[in-house]
Amino acid sequence: MARLEDPLEIGGVEIPNRLYRAPVLECAGNGPDAVDALIDDLEPAAESGVGLLCQGATIVREDGGCAAPGMTRVHDPAFVSQLSRLTDRIHDHGSRIFVQLEHGGLRSMETWHAGYRRDHSNLEQLAVSPLPWQLRALDAVGFLEYTPHVLTTDEVYDLAADFGRAAALCAEAGYDGIHLSGANMGIIQQFCSPFYNRRDDEFGGSPEARLEFFALVHDEIRDRAGSIPLITKVPAERPAPPWPIIRRKLSLEDGVEIARRLERIGYDGVVPVETSVAWDMSIVRGQFPKRAWENEALREGYDEAFGGPIRRRLVAWGNRLEALVYDFEPAWNETFCRRVRDTVSIPVLAEGGIRERGQMDRLLGDDGGEPAADMVGMARPFYAEPKLGARLLEPAGDADQSTSPIATTTRVLCENCNNCTIPQVTGAPGICRTPSVLRERGTLERAGAYDGLEGEDRE
Repeated sequence: MARLEDPLEIGGVEIPNRLYRAPVLECAGNGPDAVDALIDDLEPAAESGVGLLCQGATIVREDGGCAAPGMTRVHDPAFVSQLSRLTDRIHDHGSRIFVQLEHGGLRSMETWHAGYRRDHSNLEQLAVSPLPWQLRALDAVGFLEYTPHVLTTDEVYDLAADFGRAAALCAEAGYDGIHLSGANMGIIQQFCSPFYNRRDDEFGGSPEARLEFFALVHDEIRDRAGSIPLITKVPAERPAPPWPIIRRKLSLEDGVEIARRLERIGYDGVVPVETSVAWDMSIVRGQFPKRAWENEALREGYDEAFGGPIRRRLVAWGNRLEALVYDFEPAWNETFCRRVRDTVSIPVLAEGGIRERGQMDRLLGDDGGEPAADMVGMARPFYAEPKLGARLLEPAGDADQSTSPIATTTRVLCENCNNCTIPQVTGAPGICRTPSVLRERGTLERAGAYDGLEGEDRE
């Protein structure tokens, strides 16, 4: 049992409270304004009292691996050293910051983004194994274009070393922890998944062997970055696309067992997420983003990404179907988190559809029930309310719920409309574009709703 305002220790680092900003796309890239863009995106959450900020998917290699335009890369020591300006600003408010490391594998832009493939024809699509028949079928009908390069055993070791080198650079820049993108269809999930992984070397062939990449990345990070806290998302591939029959996938029981083994390997925390084997709306459940698709200013960018107006319309049609399959569900990872927390002794972080203070209290066990998690996080709601923490956290010194201005019914403004996510395929920034939400945020701003917690009050 814990309150949202209670501190928590992850891998020896104390987090001042149990609210975290889950990883989202900051779209900052690596240009001359990248660090300032990251500060603009992340600092408001720290100003509002959020205990932990997870910088979104950050790529460990110089080329390839980006699942969307504008992802930041952390392969270059000169660039990463500049990120100390960001970590210092976050620490000034008493918050902690983890960086999420990723490589997209077959989810990368060199697979799905038509313009990027044209301009980077030399880039290989890195694959864990030869394509399963479902992906070969998509290639055959021209929906996606696959020319995969299956990683050799030596190349798997090289990729793990890149994760370790990136982690070491980030530790030197002042990041408090490393968060691996072990789900959301990136290459780490592809190693774990029987759908993708049909290798016959030490990294495939059994559930234990499919976790060897997780173990190798852990060892590389420990060797190069020391004892920095290391957490990861843990996948369960329970949802599956409606189009093919998917028999080889990670069950909920498989996901629980993965979390148990990761604790034995030495990971300091886990984030259980129910995901899919394909890049779909299973991780951003909600409405069909009609406003975003009809935005004429973005149409040219959509055509560039998807390869013309016909394919743009096909993708939009598929997006509409997915919105029916993956309708919004409050706290949709709760069952998975509960199962994992019953199995491991390391912190379990919950995210996915958490939208009310009352939900957070219930997940943490503050309502008197059994806790499902040790921290609670949100992603898209921070696009809508960058200083959301001020509305959800108790002011310093006001621990008495009976006199608290924070009601258990306090709810985020985010409407789960996904008008913030689809434009990101064009390189557009991750911001809320829904007028009703923006109007309500303006009303709250004028009322001083975001003028709450300051770092010095929390230390």
